[in-house]
Amino acid sequence: MVYSKNDWNKLLKMVCFILVPFWILNVGQCLVQKDRFDEELLLKPLPSGHVYAYFQFTTVWDAPSGPQMFQHCHLFPRALGEVAGRHNVQELHVTLTEGLWRYEYWGFPVSDAAPGAELWTWFRNDTKDVDNIWKKLTGALSGLLCASLNFIGTPNSLSPEYSFRPTGVVKNSNLNSSFVRYATLPREIVCTENLTPWKKLLPCDSKKGFASLLNAGHIHNTNYHSLGLHIRPVCKDAKCTEVSIELRQTVSLVYDMMILGFQNQDWSLRKLFGLGLSGPCPLATSSFIYVDVTSNETGTPYQLQPEPTEVITSIRGGYESKFKVYNIQKMSFTHMLNIVATYSTPKVYAVNVPPVLYASRYIVGYGQERGGIVTKIHNNHWKHLDIIYLENIPWFLPIYLHTLRVVAGGKEITPILKKYVPGKERSRPYSLEVLLRIPARSVTEIYIEFDYVFLKWQEYPPDANHGFYIGSAIISAYLPVGKNYMGLPQAGPTIYSSFNASREGFLLQLRTESLIITLPTPDFSMPYNVICLACTVVALAFGPLHNITTKRLCMKDGNSCNGLLIRLKSMLFKGRKPQAQAH
Repeated sequence: MVYSKNDWNKLLKMVCFILVPFWILNVGQCLVQKDRFDEELLLKPLPSGHVYAYFQFTTVWDAPSGPQMFQHCHLFPRALGEVAGRHNVQELHVTLTEGLWRYEYWGFPVSDAAPGAELWTWFRNDTKDVDNIWKKLTGALSGLLCASLNFIGTPNSLSPEYSFRPTGVVKNSNLNSSFVRYATLPREIVCTENLTPWKKLLPCDSKKGFASLLNAGHIHNTNYHSLGLHIRPVCKDAKCTEVSIELRQTVSLVYDMMILGFQNQDWSLRKLFGLGLSGPCPLATSSFIYVDVTSNETGTPYQLQPEPTEVITSIRGGYESKFKVYNIQKMSFTHMLNIVATYSTPKVYAVNVPPVLYASRYIVGYGQERGGIVTKIHNNHWKHLDIIYLENIPWFLPIYLHTLRVVAGGKEITPILKKYVPGKERSRPYSLEVLLRIPARSVTEIYIEFDYVFLKWQEYPPDANHGFYIGSAIISAYLPVGKNYMGLPQAGPTIYSSFNASREGFLLQLRTESLIITLPTPDFSMPYNVICLACTVVALAFGPLHNITTKRLCMKDGNSCNGLLIRLKSMLFKGRKPQAQAH
């Protein structure tokens, strides 16, 4: 059947008449959705001579409640939203970190993270079979971030009762720790394969805005770099009658200008990131760059070019900080923006003042039978501090609770509370939570013993002699002062909300080093030696037999092989009577 031009026009009008209302309806839903996106960058010279750069991209969405809430997204990444919605996630926190944050020399970061991969999640109270959902969630995040999170499962996950509390809005005040899961992969390597999918979750990708500064070549040569994704529910208004969804994407970087090959301590956006800023993200509600100039009054001052649009003095927890602010949306971009910090005189490093609280951890013992883990917690405050100490020990390293000792100043301290969950081989790790009150201006040592065990030969990694990793210990505290504290308030999603945000106390979580344990390792060269020996014996035995049974023997005097065969036959049949020939 052949249609005319008029018939095609009528058909097109009919299709448009049917589809246009649905299209208008979908567009209307997108326009009704209230969401906003803020991008921020904090630059801070550290007392050790390093430069700390912290990126934060915050998306807050007043999403409608329901199972189909992530079907129509505007600024919120739909891929991540569907993963959270399908697995009944209430809060999600995942970080990928390379390096170790030096609390003693750098102070406290804005967002803390453990070396390697770290993931902890609160599921909704109506979740059934949390372990199964947890395994599916790690697999989905593994594909989304191109990381090895699929290796997280029940054998290396635990449910802390006191260390992890929801950071967002909770409808029911009766929290059940059976809905929280925490796991680490301390051996995870962070590379460009993780940065690329992380940037694709941003509204402007890496083409515009602050994300264009995230050049892989200038990120992975830092002393410390960390990627983070944090999802939580927040209040939509002051009365908290409705709830919104907040997504914070963070990047923490620590640069050493001398290691990068520069002759002086002057730094700039081009030196740190390889290029200048071309402009804000068109979809961003606000775009700010904050430069911490507090060290100008205590150390060697430096000058900033161009001049900032605003100067903010923040008093937080009894300590004053000063920031120079660049409002990128109010600046003209005839060329790339390059913020340059120039020191008028050679930089003089001030005396390092350690933060109020920091810790370190190491292994003691000798041999391959028994050992111990020692954690030193330094309290530089003039008053005692209450802390929660969380230890996550793999199942192949059994610890003994009766060997737990807490000593401060030569005196043994009795813990206020202890929660110990014994591990189970290949099924559950060892979990230890200890509530302590550490004395003022003291060093508290937490000691516990463990045993070295033998594993099955299939359970050893390819480089078994390198050792096995143990995740970082987590110390949670409530600091009464804001010295060296840069964390965000719980009710404020942006860096700007942390200015002049004094509280009675400041919640802090810090991570220690990850440890490497060398377990008794069999000699994996023995199978190779046995294989070589067996193959040699078989070759030596099989070769002569094969030659004797398959080769012909010939005389050297030039006689043919036929003559030799006739002689052999005559010798074999000599003495036998000839058989009668058939007629």
